[in-house]
Amino acid sequence: MKILVTGGAGFVGSHYVRTMLDGGYEGYEQARVTVLDKLSYAGNVDNIPVGHPRLNVVRGDICDAALLRELVPGHDAVVHFAAESHVDRSLDAPAVFTRTNVVGTQTLLDACLAAEVPRMVHISTDEVYGSIAEGSWNEDSPLLPNSPYAASKAASDVTVRAYWRTFGLDVSITRCSNTYGPYQHPEKLIPLFTTNLLEGEPVPVYGTGQNVRDWIHVDDHARAVQHVLTGGRAGGVYHIGGSHELSNLDVTERLLALCGADSSMIRHVTDRKGHDLRYSLDDSRTRAELGFAPRVGFDEGLAATVDWYRDNTAWWKPTKDQVRQGREWT
Repeated sequence: MKILVTGGAGFVGSHYVRTMLDGGYEGYEQARVTVLDKLSYAGNVDNIPVGHPRLNVVRGDICDAALLRELVPGHDAVVHFAAESHVDRSLDAPAVFTRTNVVGTQTLLDACLAAEVPRMVHISTDEVYGSIAEGSWNEDSPLLPNSPYAASKAASDVTVRAYWRTFGLDVSITRCSNTYGPYQHPEKLIPLFTTNLLEGEPVPVYGTGQNVRDWIHVDDHARAVQHVLTGGRAGGVYHIGGSHELSNLDVTERLLALCGADSSMIRHVTDRKGHDLRYSLDDSRTRAELGFAPRVGFDEGLAATVDWYRDNTAWWKPTKDQVRQGREWT
């Protein structure tokens, strides 16, 4: 068994790779893994066990058609995590997101089709649906993205669907809620606030902090992806939810407590442009068809995540120093 994981040095992708190489997925204990990652600002080789006998790491761009034509053949499955994923960055440089998330995905689909790859999973996001005031989206809800990031992911999703419908490519789509855990880049809310507080710095809360997100631990997210890889239907869309809906202010207050700080460390800042108020996924299809359910409770997972950042300053501090210097893309 040979698996190609794009974006495998990023946050969720690297957790998936580490778990597979550790024998954490039944039936894939001896799988060989190829990681394809551009190793831009969000990809980090320290996230994966370089030198592992069943791991091959290739630095490359999913928009590089020649590279993909050489690399993809011979793999039994492709799990496509690679993406530009930070909404704030998409407001500054939408074209970068369109190139990677849309053109890159289409280039990968072409390579999988040409190589007759038996199976593919495309990783997407709940943000493609826009914002929902009450209730939850199901997999047939309309795509109404509100940020350049979400729009690029929605475009990649419908491109994936077209390759299934037109060419018969065996590919499924996952859409997951907000993911947290160790090894997450400190530009995202939980690692940003955690590392700020560990350094004695205030935390920037957008607007009133009442924007609501559902949270899932990275181990549950990665495990759900494996469920979709092994049991998902071709052309199927699967929601991955954590069943932990909280406002950003609620999450902030929990982080303050875990870091021994108080509300004086909160700084309310100008809200993000087009900031969606609430996301909520109905994940009953994934639970019923694939037998998946999250295992990590939010409070338990959050405490463990804070402990990880507290114990791994050497991992995040150099990265955070780069962020302070500017939003570099290399």
